[in-house]
Amino acid sequence: MRKVWKSLLASSAVGGAMLFLSAAAVAGEISEPLVAADVEQETENFLQQQSMSQVTSVSQLSDVQPTDWAFQALQSLVERYGCIAGYPNGTFRGNRAMTRYEFAAGLNACLNRVNELIATGTADLVTKEDLAKLQTLQENFAAELATLRGRVDALEAKTAELEANQFSITTKLQGEVVTVVSDVLSGNQVNGEEIIDKNTTLGARARVELATSFTGKDTLFTRIQTNNILSPNIGTPEGNLFFAGEDGTNDAFIDALYYQFPIGEKLQVIALANAGAADDITDTINLFDGDGSFGALSTFGTRNPIYYQMNGAGLGVNYDFSNQLALSLGYLASSANNPTPGNGLFNGGYGALAQLIFKPSDRLKVAFTYINAYNQELATGSNRANVGSFLGGVVQNLTGSEEAVPVPTSSNSYGIEASFALSKKFVLGGWVGYTNTRNLSTAGDTINRGSVDVWNWAVTLGLPDLGKEGNLAGFIFGMEPKVTSSNITGLDRDPDTSYHIEAFYQYKVSDNISITPGVIWLTAPDHNEQNDDVVIGALRTTFSF
Repeated sequence: MRKVWKSLLASSAVGGAMLFLSAAAVAGEISEPLVAADVEQETENFLQQQSMSQVTSVSQLSDVQPTDWAFQALQSLVERYGCIAGYPNGTFRGNRAMTRYEFAAGLNACLNRVNELIATGTADLVTKEDLAKLQTLQENFAAELATLRGRVDALEAKTAELEANQFSITTKLQGEVVTVVSDVLSGNQVNGEEIIDKNTTLGARARVELATSFTGKDTLFTRIQTNNILSPNIGTPEGNLFFAGEDGTNDAFIDALYYQFPIGEKLQVIALANAGAADDITDTINLFDGDGSFGALSTFGTRNPIYYQMNGAGLGVNYDFSNQLALSLGYLASSANNPTPGNGLFNGGYGALAQLIFKPSDRLKVAFTYINAYNQELATGSNRANVGSFLGGVVQNLTGSEEAVPVPTSSNSYGIEASFALSKKFVLGGWVGYTNTRNLSTAGDTINRGSVDVWNWAVTLGLPDLGKEGNLAGFIFGMEPKVTSSNITGLDRDPDTSYHIEAFYQYKVSDNISITPGVIWLTAPDHNEQNDDVVIGALRTTFSF
């Protein structure tokens, strides 16, 4: 009996069970070792069932399908190694449990078969003639192989040196320098004041950025910045240069600081500790939004002005319902770190955003945007459109005298942004934005002292890769924020319509250097035909590393 049992278990039929070692071991399908009496009983039962017959093709096994997870491995063992047998009824019974003894015997049978094939050099493996040819080729190309080995060794040495001296295993260091030469090329008077900022200037914005990832999917982003670029003062916020700083100093400071991480496959969360903006939270749907480093030169041309009511510290989330539909939500407080009254994370100026992005194809993208803001400005457009600044922050107190206190404002903004690629080298885009701003009383900020309606719109045309891959020509035509109606005393609607016309050509010198000349033409600046047209010229050079 023992000889019969050993012969059967050593046959290639039982050897096929080795295919299921990994899955069976994990699932517990391989039973515990049997004692001698159990072995004899198992053998007896095995013999009573039926003997197995050798097969030469996996198609002879009626219960084995090409969709089975082990089909390819089973096919190789049957047709290449002759190491598997089936039952006389033409089945393999791959789901039958087996003992450890059966597995050991089957594995030994297959290993013996493999050793036989290696020893005899059959046609299915490498023949002795093939080995001889390989040896001849190795001798003929010995010099080349030695050179190649030397190069590999040198590459490994350089790789080891880089790993030993790299900045960090979790952090990537990157940077950027933007230099700008700008001047007012045309225009003398705006709002009865002479434009005196008409000197050619040279300024620079430098950024050092640390992008850290702890899991490979998250990002801790830290930016240190200095900026002495100044936008020329032409008597209106219109035509502001996006990359300009606030005071022209060379002080270095922490600019953007945020941590972004995923929750599951569809949700992204971003926590912004400083200098957060709308484009950190959502897509502004503008080919020219390059954060001042690339694309448009002006604040207006970079994105829909309603987005500028989002700045500071806070939280943002993005949820992808599908590849075609996504939702962005965000809240940013402009004085989140200030504990004084009227400031802080929830008691000061803020912007709250909700945006739905629809992308029916790779060529078309549309966004619907809503922003609720308190004490936030549009940052561009006419003086009147920036209500709080226009009113000068001066109100009358209960005694009738003037008191210099901030004038609170509350606004609701609505925007539609779109981009459509007619081809890879022809992209149309644009937006329309509407803002209703209420001027509130300082007595608890509950009394509405009036409101204004502000509109803006733009049409853009982008010509990617014009003249050279990586280049970008851009044209922007639109109306910067304009007060179309007002019932606030002392703040009338804008009398006329100013048009913003901008053109630039971004030329890629190399992967790290680009040069962008451009002009901004403002007709009837500040939406007042009494003002001279103003033309601003700028030459931007961007170095990135």
